[in-house]
Amino acid sequence: MKKLVQISTAAALAAMLGLTACSSGGGETEAKTDDAPAAAVTSGVDEAAAAALPEAIRDSGVIRAAAGIPYPPFILLEGEKQTGLDPDLAQALGEKLGVDIEISHQAFETVIPSLQAKKFDIIMSGMNDTVEREETLNFIEEIYAGFTIVVKAGNPEGITGLDDLCGHPVAVQKASAQLGLLEDLAKTCEADGKGELTIQQLPTAQDPQTALKAGRVVAYPVDAPVAAYTVATAGDGKDFEVVNDPEFPAGINPVYTGIGTLKENTELTEALRLALQALIEEGVYQDILDTHNLGNYATDEAIVNGASTEG
Repeated sequence: MKKLVQISTAAALAAMLGLTACSSGGGETEAKTDDAPAAAVTSGVDEAAAAALPEAIRDSGVIRAAAGIPYPPFILLEGEKQTGLDPDLAQALGEKLGVDIEISHQAFETVIPSLQAKKFDIIMSGMNDTVEREETLNFIEEIYAGFTIVVKAGNPEGITGLDDLCGHPVAVQKASAQLGLLEDLAKTCEADGKGELTIQQLPTAQDPQTALKAGRVVAYPVDAPVAAYTVATAGDGKDFEVVNDPEFPAGINPVYTGIGTLKENTELTEALRLALQALIEEGVYQDILDTHNLGNYATDEAIVNGASTEG
């Protein structure tokens, strides 16, 4: 089996910084892999998964995926080549389904409307599964991980947990699951007389990091895999640190993060579930997660709509 290659820290940072302007736009921007065929990473097509695909996708040979780019470690660019968890997973799933999965940029807050408008077939954008989102989408779960808090190196404000954010400005990406968490916390801060929690909602995944580095906020909550990547790479690992809250050793409010399909697109949902299950059984899924330092967040089986299943 081909060993998946992780890109260098320097190249990852360059891709993140160079794409900030691109991902702040509201429209669709193509950001596809180069034309050179990638070496196979699986044993080939899973006949059951391929047969479950909608006829229109079997005929076209392509699944169109929307993603907010960059969003490391899920997706970023090395030059014009897409890298990260989702491009690697897209290749492996495509091999199992016998189709290509093409990922293009769509601003995160508009990925669901773009799916409803039939511009895309799926969302591969590190999207957290929530019960509310499941009213519109089905999720084929990629990982299970919590949120964590990122602060400046040295933690100058002494943030030890969520309650310490009261009385401070914090940043969050628009339409992210963490926004609801902060809005609830702001009400608690006010009710307990702990000071106003000011929330800056910013357009792209990169913007909260930029705001923290510039001193406009004291912290920002983000998915634990993203936080780990940021802390390890930004400023050669010298700019930020993660708050390890003893109350939440596995991260705050662990949630599933998955591939989104429209609720009514049950055939595509089942095809992706079968393809992911084949990757899990083959060991390719775990290999991909390990390559991107996400092995601890693997699921044991292919799960659909884990948020509602958890109750």
